[in-house]
Amino acid sequence: MRFLSTQVCLIASLLSSFLSVPAARAEDVYLAPEAFLTAAFDGSAPKPSTLWLTAAVQAEVTRILGHPPRQLRQRYWLSGDKSAWILEEIGKEESITAGFVVQGGRMDHARVLVYRESRGGEVRYPSFLKQLVGVALVGEQQLSARVDNIAGATLSVNAMSRMARLALYFDSTARQSAKPAEGANAN
Repeated sequence: MRFLSTQVCLIASLLSSFLSVPAARAEDVYLAPEAFLTAAFDGSAPKPSTLWLTAAVQAEVTRILGHPPRQLRQRYWLSGDKSAWILEEIGKEESITAGFVVQGGRMDHARVLVYRESRGGEVRYPSFLKQLVGVALVGEQQLSARVDNIAGATLSVNAMSRMARLALYFDSTARQSAKPAEGANAN
């Protein structure tokens, strides 16, 4: 009888420990990257281009993000004066994948594509994202308009703001590097 009581206590203890372990957070995919790009370019996304992150660009990215970039190149899509960027940044503990469309040096629109955090998912709502529409970079790579916080989502809001700044900076950098050198012959 004592053996059975010990087994019951052991099973109860194991069940209790399993139930107290937080469940792994699943990804919430709101929009596939391909669908984002198709919509951004009215049904036909251009071929991707690559922005190489030189030492100078890496230094500026580090200033914007507060940490060094995780990659040495960034893929983007460009057609006329419109570019699209798919970026990832850590919110609190997990990465947020977002798409940004820049047109004429201003944010045309932004979308949260994949959200992995347990809190702060309100950054995907249009009421938050519309704050980014029309913003540009001013001064020291800052947004030209204030982005209001969301209670309980401060880190996600900060991550989205940093990514918006980064998309605008990358757009400017990609366009500058694509310009022919001054005085070069156009033969």
